[in-house]
This record gives sequence, C-alpha cells and structure tokens, in this order.
Amino acid sequence: MMQSNMAPLGMAVTPHHLASESALAVLREGGNAIEAMVAAAATIAVVYPHMNGLGGDGFWMILPPGGEPLAIDASGAAGSLAHPDFYHGETTIPHRGPKAALTVAGTVSGWSEALQFSTELGGQALPLPRLLRDAIRYAADGIPVTQSQASATASKLAELSDQPGFTATYLPDGHAPRAGSRFMQPALAATLSQLCEEGLESFYRGNLARQLAREMSQLGMPITLDDLHHHQAQRRTPLRVTHSSGEIFNMAPPTQGLVSLAILGITDHLAMADADDAETVHRIVEATKIAFGLRDRYITDPRHMQEDMQTLLEPERLAALASGVNEHQAAPWGTGRGPGDTVWMGVMDSSGLAVSFIQSLYHEFGSGVVLPESGITWQNRGAAFSLQPDHLLTLAPGKQPFHTLNPAAARLHDGRTMVYGSMGGDGQPQTQAAIFTRHVIQHMPLQQAVSAPRWLLGRTWGQASDSLKLENRFDPVVAQRLRDRGHEVEMLTDYSEAVGHAGAIVRHNNGMLEGAFDPRSNGSAAGF
Repeated sequence: MMQSNMAPLGMAVTPHHLASESALAVLREGGNAIEAMVAAAATIAVVYPHMNGLGGDGFWMILPPGGEPLAIDASGAAGSLAHPDFYHGETTIPHRGPKAALTVAGTVSGWSEALQFSTELGGQALPLPRLLRDAIRYAADGIPVTQSQASATASKLAELSDQPGFTATYLPDGHAPRAGSRFMQPALAATLSQLCEEGLESFYRGNLARQLAREMSQLGMPITLDDLHHHQAQRRTPLRVTHSSGEIFNMAPPTQGLVSLAILGITDHLAMADADDAETVHRIVEATKIAFGLRDRYITDPRHMQEDMQTLLEPERLAALASGVNEHQAAPWGTGRGPGDTVWMGVMDSSGLAVSFIQSLYHEFGSGVVLPESGITWQNRGAAFSLQPDHLLTLAPGKQPFHTLNPAAARLHDGRTMVYGSMGGDGQPQTQAAIFTRHVIQHMPLQQAVSAPRWLLGRTWGQASDSLKLENRFDPVVAQRLRDRGHEVEMLTDYSEAVGHAGAIVRHNNGMLEGAFDPRSNGSAAGF
C-alpha cells in the first residue's frame, strides 16, 4: 500500500509532480510556504492547462504560525458589459466561447496579495523571476502532455475546437495531443516573462492589462480595461466550525466553504468514529444534501447576501440539522451544481506557516477561448450566473459568481495542523469530509485516507444523473447496503477522476510534516 511522505523542513502536495518540485525548490532556497505556493501555482498553470491557468480564479487559506488564519478571495466579477441584454435571446449563459468568458480573471491578483502578506510576516523575499522561473521554462521548452490533458482534450474536442485560439494552442497538429507528447506554449511563456519584468500588477493596471483588454474586445468578450483596473484580490475572514476534534476553517462566500464546514459540523453529531464504510458514506451523503440546501438558499456575491454565514455554523443550528438525518433511509434531493475542474495544492514550511490553495478555470479549459497574443485560456466561471431576473445568482455587471472552490485547513485539539482539499465542483466538500473523517476521526493513515475509494453525489461531466456514484473498489456489500437505504447507486472505475484530485498535509507535534497526494492525479507529496 502507498505510504505518505514525511519530512522535517518543508512539504508540498500538488496534483502534478512538477508543481510539487517547483514549490520544494523554493523552500530549499529559504522561501516560505506562500512563495513556494506562488511558484507551484505558476508551474501548475503551465503543466495542467486544462484544469487551471492565469485566466482563472484562485482562493487562499493561510495559517500563520500561532496567528489567526487569513483567507484571500482572488476571484473576478462579471465584466461591465456582461448584463442580461448581452445575452439577448438566450435563456442560459453558454458554457463555451467569448460569451462564457465574462468574468475578470483573479488568480494573478491572488499571487500578488499573498506575496504582500508574506512580506508582512517578515523575512527576505525571493524575487518574482525566481518564483516564476520553472513555469516560464516549461511553457517555452515544453512539457509532456498528461493522460488527464489528453483525455480532456479528446472528450471535449467537438465543443472546443472552434473556440477562438483553442486549436492553434492545444491542437498544434490539428488533433488532440497524445499523452507523453511535447506541448509548448510560447505566448504564455512571454506573458509570464512580462509579469516578471513589469510586476504582477501589470495584469490589471499595466501594459499587459492594455493588451488583454484589446484582445478581449476583439473577441467580443464583455470585459473592459476598466474592469481589469478595478479588480483587486480581497482579504477575508474565514468561516470556521468548532468540531469535537478541533477548529476547521474554510472560505466565506461567494464560495461554498459553508457546505464543507456544515457537513463536518453535522456529522460531528453522528458517531462517525465507529462507522463502517456504508454508514460513513450514508451519513456524509445525507449531511451533504442538507448542506447543499443551505448553499442553494443563501450563497451568492457577499454584497447581495441577507444572512451571516457564520451564524449557520453555530453548534445548536448544526445539532438541529443533524437531527434530520435518517440513519436508515436516504432523503430525496434536487440537483447539484455539477462538476468543476480545479487544482488543490498545499504547502507547509519549517516556520509553521501553512497554505491551502485552489486555482481553477471552472470547466476543463474554461470557456475554451485562448487570447492569442498572451496565450491565456480564459475561465467560464460566469456560466454559474442565471439569466432569470429574480434568481439569487442573477447576472449583473460587477457581481461575483458563485464558486465551488474552497481550500480547507484545521487546527486540531491534539496540536496538529492540517491543510487539505480537492478539485471537483460538488465533489469538493464531499471529498474533504471523506479525508477529514477517515484520518482525523477514524484514525486511517493519511495517504490511505486520500487513496481509499471515494464517492460523488451528483453529476460527472456529460451526465445529467445526480445519482450516488461509488468507485468500483468499494466492497459490493457496501454498494448494496446503500441501495437498501434508498440511494440510487452507480459504479465508477477503480480510480476515477470524477471523485477529484485530493491531497493533504499534516504538521505533527514534533514538527514533522506528513504529505499525501492523490493517485488519481499526476501529483506527488514532495518534502525535504
């Protein structure tokens, strides 16, 4: 059985081994966990381009040693031209094309804000060209295409090949690339180099911003130079839940961090320590349905919300929700928000600084639109908006869309610190609950908790089914016991990407760092 990695001085977990190594190299050179994460974020934007990129959004959860956790919301709002009239004659926002590329890309602003916080923590900052060095080299010289990228390209070719810039960038020979073939991104390499020369602010308020605005206008995207000028990553107070095992932190709206915390807060009342596999899955799935109900009722742009999300996580409210879980019968539920391709990454350094981080384009390859001069693939996160005028998520210029992204962290009563997370839209909070429950409550070894068979309540790509999907490694008896409780069970492959790419790092009381990566990904847990 695969073992987790342990190291004394630094640990990085990412879904692509080259990103892990970029982070580790920065840690070895004296950089802290934030700087290492920026390096990993730049590299993963190059080597996992179907999952994330400079044209997407990012969210940070930072735990300073001994200090209060800080969240950074680096997600962009709808462009000033993105009003309902822009979609005249359409009932929904398209998921591909320039009309899907309607929100400002926030991830680079998150890198900048995180580095600013790093300087506030003290220490000698590494220069930006050092942090982006690997990414530039991989974009210019090429990287081997992963099976994940090859499969995503081939499966979505029909809806992507006609999008502006996509074929020229991702189909250099006119067809989907083979796994292992060399993939080069010279325009993106030049953009990363420009950021090194001019600073990250150039993306929003410099020469690069002017270039991006010109390209977006030519392609008919509803984002303007003023929209870039007005964007700024925001520092947020994380949501938290007091759990019997410790304090757990996650993102505030517009993300679904509430869902992840509510699931664990509800199941904390359901005697999970002695639960077998069928009981564990059933209880977490039933808690998930309740938490999704909270999400769909309340979460939108924080400026448009009527309820303080922290109050929904008060112990008495969670206990009341837990009382609604039927141990023997699955509750009916509506529909989820669907899947989402994302990367979760974690880094811890020897000072005690810990970072849990997510970066995403939303769907694989986002909108499918690649800005030709910059080589940036733009996200389609704005497809989460509604064109219905009275909807909680109604589109409006300058409004933030709903996000599934939510990096998690915990400080446990036994003194350990943990960062963990996953990609996967609706699956993110479910996978977080699986990892936390298995490792912290049921005392499963960390790597086993990540590798063990998982489940997904909801849709996978291209499916309308909101069934309960189980990886085929579950004992058939578990699947039958869930069917007996009324779950509509479908089986996935043994190691399915549908359940996400997860990971975790734990700092033990003796200072040792333990990392676990997901065998469903191309990742690694790299330490020294």
